Amino acid sequence: MTRPTSTLAALAALAALALTAGCSSAPGLDEASVAGAASRKVGTAPASPFWVDPDSAAARQIERWRREGRAGDAEVLRRIADRPAAMWPTGETDPAPAVRAAATAARGTGQTLVLAAYNIPHRDCGQHSAGGAVDADAYRAWIGSLADALGDARALVVLEPDAVAHVVDGCTPAEYHAERESLLAEAVARLKRQPGTRVYLDAGNPSWIQDPAKLVEPLRRAGVDAADGFALNVSNFQPDDVTTAYGLRLSQELGGKHFVVDSSRNGNGPLDGVWCNPPGRALGTPPTTETGEPALDAYLWVKRPGESDGTCEGGPAAGRWWPEYALALARNSAS
Repeated sequence: MTRPTSTLAALAALAALALTAGCSSAPGLDEASVAGAASRKVGTAPASPFWVDPDSAAARQIERWRREGRAGDAEVLRRIADRPAAMWPTGETDPAPAVRAAATAARGTGQTLVLAAYNIPHRDCGQHSAGGAVDADAYRAWIGSLADALGDARALVVLEPDAVAHVVDGCTPAEYHAERESLLAEAVARLKRQPGTRVYLDAGNPSWIQDPAKLVEPLRRAGVDAADGFALNVSNFQPDDVTTAYGLRLSQELGGKHFVVDSSRNGNGPLDGVWCNPPGRALGTPPTTETGEPALDAYLWVKRPGESDGTCEGGPAAGRWWPEYALALARNSAS
């Protein structure tokens, strides 16, 4: 599982600007105008239901390449920069400043902020994205801070990629299972106290837990009944049709629960035997709520395209921006 980085400093600066707008001598500098200007910087389509980070790594790379005379590559990279991808608040610091800034910006555009909450204790069972909160109380405090920062903004939270699937496959040691499921259920309940927040509990992908029935009871213990649904294919490459079919089977097992699919990098499907930075992949379906399937609420870009899965295939550490990989994803996509 890969952990994308977040643009904490820039978003915190945006928060400070929005908070001081009422005292500024600049005419008309309010939260809505700050957020709207920021969104227009990368050409957000007016019809997009989701907020685009104006200071994403892709947006910064475009400006850098333009200065370096790589205008053609910069234009191709707009296929990533102009589209909404999830914000991944860091667990090492208080998530509130960055989340509050993004929520303010999204509120100003009337769009939905997409986030991935990824800080569960014993995260990724010691693999590329190992870490997480030091204990249960630290996790509760982190989730509470994140939820408070969302306020009444429209938000969609993908809750803890891998956490339930790692319980099912045994990668997470058995002594942590009960605590993890309890923490996830508490997190769902806490996030759902925010009036504009929808929560989708991660449920892995079709190539991982191949029998969706094995996920049902763990998901229920983790609070899926109180959530808006579940999420599939986060940071993976399974095709839309395969993932949707799997999601419909799991939905039926869960009494009709809805779901969302990460389509960020699945344009060419998976590469056999390679899950970490596989070459030759492509961007998938752009984020949308127009899915053609009533139980499928949205295609999302949860994984931020161009951020590494880990130190494999020549990539940097998990979550680090890798411009040439991003460019390949964009070039290999149809649009």
